[in-house]
Amino acid sequence: MAVPVRVHAFSGDVPESADTAALRAGVHVVVGTPGRVYAYLMDSNDLKLDSIKLLVLDEADRMLDRGFKDQIYDIFASCPPRDMQVALFTYTMPEEALALAAKFMVAPVTILLKREELTLDGKKQYYIPVEREEWKLDTLCDVFEALPYAIVVYCNTRAKVDWLVERMTSREFAVSDVREFHLGGTSRMIITTDLLARGIDTDRVSVVINYDLPLTFENYLHRISRTSSSPRGVAINFITTDDVGFMRDIEAHFGTSIPELPADLATQF
Repeated sequence: MAVPVRVHAFSGDVPESADTAALRAGVHVVVGTPGRVYAYLMDSNDLKLDSIKLLVLDEADRMLDRGFKDQIYDIFASCPPRDMQVALFTYTMPEEALALAAKFMVAPVTILLKREELTLDGKKQYYIPVEREEWKLDTLCDVFEALPYAIVVYCNTRAKVDWLVERMTSREFAVSDVREFHLGGTSRMIITTDLLARGIDTDRVSVVINYDLPLTFENYLHRISRTSSSPRGVAINFITTDDVGFMRDIEAHFGTSIPELPADLATQF
């Protein structure tokens, strides 16, 4: 007779008492952020890894980039040295991910995308010149009103996301969080960071807006890849004077062209 698999997900909106009760009742699979898992591992006897069989680190490039490196290393170090399988998934392979793999994985099997598959071919990309940072908000409102499509807006920090959500809401624009978007919410815009947006249903996304230009080539590729493969998939970059240099670097790195968005937006879809 099959035994039901019991899964518990650590979440910031769940009381710690609920997490503790679930762990003490017994679970087969635990899912959580490095910070939450680390806290239970170090501060509680309710989460034990001595009999763990599989440890998965998803989105390793973003986890390591977001300051979880020391916690992730401690979690790995707390696991038994043998009889455990490790699976590490990463969109790009930074040095930190390579070091983690070398230290905690034994003869790992590596599956890589060919570089030619990491391309922006077929993606329509444009920029809108925005002379001053504070003018981006009005620009975003104008674009939102002009385009009747699902839009993902990227910012580089969670603080900027929270600020922009509050400003858009105060102007009576309907904005969803990632969870509402996944559940088919009525809003057609989400505002997010790179980390929170992983796994978005790209079939619903026609427009990606870089409110902040990302800091790396890899993040630019990831964001632009969020647009659907339909002809309506378009990426728009808000570019200040300080961003022009890096935008040109992006063009050179990917062998692509990012022209200024024409005044008639509708013609691009």
